[in-house]
Order: sequence, then C-alpha cells, then structure tokens
Amino acid sequence: MAIKPRDMAKMIDHTNLNASTTVEDIKKLCTEAREHEFASVCIHPIYVPLASKLLEDSSVKVCTVIGFPLGANTTETKAFETRNAIKNGAQEVDMVMNIGAFKSGAFDLFHGDIKAVVDATKTAGVTSDIIVKVILETCYLDEEEIVKACELAKRAGADFVKTSTGFGDYGAREEDISLMRKTVGRDVGVKASGGIKNFEQALSMLDAGANRIGASSGVAIVTGEKTGEDAY
Repeated sequence: MAIKPRDMAKMIDHTNLNASTTVEDIKKLCTEAREHEFASVCIHPIYVPLASKLLEDSSVKVCTVIGFPLGANTTETKAFETRNAIKNGAQEVDMVMNIGAFKSGAFDLFHGDIKAVVDATKTAGVTSDIIVKVILETCYLDEEEIVKACELAKRAGADFVKTSTGFGDYGAREEDISLMRKTVGRDVGVKASGGIKNFEQALSMLDAGANRIGASSGVAIVTGEKTGEDAY
C-alpha cells in the first residue's frame, strides 16, 4: 500500500483512555487532533461534552467507549450509556463485546447486546448516522472464535469490528486483522488497536486489512517522532 505517514491521519482514532486522564490531557488531545486532522478522538464518556465543544466546526469526530474495558455491563446499561454519549456529542461509539457471554456460548445474549447498542444509536434523537465499533478483545479468542464473533457483530448491524481495548494480554496482530477482514468482507470496517506506536506498525495493519487505527501515538505515527511505551 503506497501511503505516506501524513496520509494516514484520516484513518486514526487519536486515543486517550488512561485511568488518570485529565481535562488538560483532553485539551491537548483535541488540539493535536485538529492540527493533524485525525479521524476522531477516542475518549472516556465523561469527557465527551468537552471534546465536542473543543472540536466544534472541525472534521474530527468524537468517539467514546461503551462497557469499557471489560464488556461485562448489562445490555440495558450499555444501551443507556450509548444514548447518553450521543446526547453529549459522541458521533462514534466503540463498545466492548460481552466476552463472558460469548465464551459461555450464550450467542443470543451476545448478539442482542450488540444489537441493543446499534438500536440505541438510531433512537438517540440525532439525524446523522452514528458509527458503532465492536471491540472483540482478540487476545482472549482463538481463530474460530474470532470468526464467530465477527459474524455475529456483522449480523447485529455493527459498522466495524475492532481488535482490542488496549488493556488485554496483547493488542492488534496482523494475522487477526487479516482474519477479521476475510470474515466481514468489505461492507464492515476493521479497526486495529492496541500497541500500535509508529508508522511502520500502523502500515502493517492497513496492509493486513484494517481501515482504521486506534492509537495513543497518533502524532508519532504521522510525524515519525519517537514515542513512549503507551498502553493503548
């Protein structure tokens, strides 16, 4: 794929999901997102109103997380959290799938959990489409489970499937991205997240089939600057 670092900005969700994230951190994140024209900022729900205000009249969307980071909230809680986030200005939501339900073979519950979030985006009183990404946390799944989870997420109406929260045993891997893309086809997006710190790593994920990158190292990816060992 012939792409330069700067060209990758529109595919990056510039992320800060640390437990200790402050207001000043969010202001810095949004300033960087405006400067580099990232696809979105991905932040905790509490900061959605602030980010929405800071990014008003920009091309950068506000993305937040639902059921984060374990996915074990009730379906009703996730649906409410989704509507509340949209009310506060979120334009994209990254929900953590119910990992325990999936591993237990409770596939109807698993599917219904995702569908409830998708449906919540359509009843939140906004006119524009809200993008729903489903975080699979692939580090806990084998290949057969990744395929099954992708199929169910697609059937539930998800717009993207995503590798990781950044808090699991490991993050994005090329082989998982390739399998996810093969499973969902071209109608559903694939987001690689977790441990992507530089342009070369991001490019390898795009080559494997991703069309969105989630990273706290967005600036380093598009500028070639060195970065620390961030969790996400």
